[in-house]
Amino acid sequence: MRLVCVIPARYESTRLPGKPLRLLGGEPLIRYVTRRALALDLPGDILVASDDRRVLDAVAGLGVEGVLTDAGHASGTERIAEVVARRGLRDPDLVLNLQGDEPFLPREAAVGAVERVQAGDDIGTAAQPLSPEGRRDPNRVKVDVDGRGRALRFYRTPAAQACGVQAPTFQHLGVYAYRAATLRTWMMLPRVEQETTEGLEQLRPLAHGLRIGVAVLPTAAPHGIDTEHDLRLAEALL
Repeated sequence: MRLVCVIPARYESTRLPGKPLRLLGGEPLIRYVTRRALALDLPGDILVASDDRRVLDAVAGLGVEGVLTDAGHASGTERIAEVVARRGLRDPDLVLNLQGDEPFLPREAAVGAVERVQAGDDIGTAAQPLSPEGRRDPNRVKVDVDGRGRALRFYRTPAAQACGVQAPTFQHLGVYAYRAATLRTWMMLPRVEQETTEGLEQLRPLAHGLRIGVAVLPTAAPHGIDTEHDLRLAEALL
């Protein structure tokens, strides 16, 4: 079994145009995220997958592989699926999707996502405590988790929760783990309406019955960068 970490980085972000190349601490965000991935000290290769050559140029010299991918992908998962197919990963191989806007992702989140897959879940991800402000913020993705540590639903706004089952709610973190075979299954599943309305790609496998295990961190780390406000907060933190 191999573990491959792929950082998908689309240049034209909806909420923050040119996000991968926006400066954080005086360097492009994608370079900061890539150095964070290296600092996780996980086994296996690290790749940056983007639709823009400038993004790949920004991580030159860091010792990771840059892969230029199709500009038509609708999600980071689709971008990673192209990389997995081109590299010929085998069914048991593990893929770690570290999203390109998570410069502060804790190592426990990445390791926890992988461990959820190793324990039998189809997909592993991570979450952390959710602040009262985060509950009202549509830029913070929420996940409700059942007693077995599996995701019941993901949503941005409370109105999208739409379920009578009570469960603890956490803030979702931008990391996924899955085997190459699971990724291929994911890509063959029909789209569901919720993934479009909420803008959350993980709602597709969840709706079709794939088990998404959630590693819940005991304390909150700085969240990912989705907006100009997030970028200012991250700069202040540095």
